[in-house]
Amino acid sequence: MRRLSKMIKMSFEKELQNRSESKCELCESTDGLSVYAVQPTRNDNADDHAYLCANCIEQIENPDKINPNHWRCLNASMWSPIPAVQVLSWRMLHQLKGEGWTDELLEMLFLDDETLEWAQALSGSGVKHVDANGVVLEAGDTVVLTQDLKVKGANFTAKRGTAVRRISLVADNPEHIEGKIDGQRIVILTKFVKKK
Repeated sequence: MRRLSKMIKMSFEKELQNRSESKCELCESTDGLSVYAVQPTRNDNADDHAYLCANCIEQIENPDKINPNHWRCLNASMWSPIPAVQVLSWRMLHQLKGEGWTDELLEMLFLDDETLEWAQALSGSGVKHVDANGVVLEAGDTVVLTQDLKVKGANFTAKRGTAVRRISLVADNPEHIEGKIDGQRIVILTKFVKKK
């Protein structure tokens, strides 16, 4: 099985070298490049893979080795038209949340529904997000606020009954979702929403 996987990766390598112009598709380094399968692979073709440097791969696979400054490269790579690169950019930005500069990039990053679903596929690891009524929430759902919520860090109150469209699930916390209200991306507690 491992040999088969290696053969598949090798068959994509030339295509990925051409696509990436022999640069890491995240940080543009030219050192130690190799094919990286973005899990879970969907079609097992080049579109499910990225061409990455050893430094990026090591940090993706070992979160304790992450150097936040290295990932400032996501400012450019998140605009890639390649879904696999978009998925990796989204995942790393979420992993680096709280760094300050990442929140602004996450607000700007738009993924189509299928790519967002792929990006979130490994993030839940069995964690379920449920609304105030116990209904399971999924990325992309529309929810309605069940009470007025004062938005921290902003000078407004989100009113009860406000619809929040295209929510995102916070990977490591089943009680939190994200969505835009009045053009501002905020974190919302799931106990204060119901699925529409």
